[in-house]
Amino acid sequence: LFGGQIVGQALVAAARAVTRDEQVHSLHCYFVRAGDPKVPVLYQVERTRTGKSFSVRSVKAIQHGQPIFTCQASFQLSQGSPVQHQFTMPAVPPPEELLTQEELIQKFLQSPNLAERYRKHLTKIQARDVPIDIKPVNPPDVFCLEPQEPKQLFWMRARGYIGETDMKVHCCVAAYMSDYAFLGTALLPHRRYHIKFMVSLDHSMWFHAPFRADHWMLYECESPWAGESRGLVQGRLWRRDGVLAVTCAQEGVIRVEQTPNQSKL
Repeated sequence: LFGGQIVGQALVAAARAVTRDEQVHSLHCYFVRAGDPKVPVLYQVERTRTGKSFSVRSVKAIQHGQPIFTCQASFQLSQGSPVQHQFTMPAVPPPEELLTQEELIQKFLQSPNLAERYRKHLTKIQARDVPIDIKPVNPPDVFCLEPQEPKQLFWMRARGYIGETDMKVHCCVAAYMSDYAFLGTALLPHRRYHIKFMVSLDHSMWFHAPFRADHWMLYECESPWAGESRGLVQGRLWRRDGVLAVTCAQEGVIRVEQTPNQSKL
């Protein structure tokens, strides 16, 4: 199962156990077992605490009688404060000037010099029905296996129309979106290795400001560390007007073949 799907659905379950006026400000999750796409997922919610300003809901995602995922989400009633600051959004081309991921893949597939294994990999990605529009700012070159800085930027939005609704709906969609291509940031300096196994261990999010998940947002991703067969990634979702909307963090297992690939391009 796609990790973002489980995070998003768990947040839906938690959000239904609080009042409409309470909005999620953070969630912290652990993936504890592999999900089975052939059976339904049961989300069990515990009302851990309901306070005057903050409420905490604990969620277990269960399959075959065992938890595959745990999550704690904290909700807050709106409270103003003069203590405010944020980082500055990176300066990047607007999404209207960039190609979609599908257009980039099609461009690569048209090259007669593309190695067959890369062609199969890109065709597999192209066949996926992903409900997200993605426009990479600096797409990695599939013809080059040289190490790259563990940073990437891409515009993303949910496909279709969500509209003005309870902010919790947009947060649930953003939770789904935030896991897409996130852990892959840690692989950019290590593209010469063949990946044997990669899976998320945990996922955390902090929601700072209102946003529309069906509007373009810039996802700024970076990996400050990798080692011990794990990789850590951090991300920031920016609104087009420069407001920092969401901060994300994730650690995952990354296992590779010990002998680097030799490029046959």
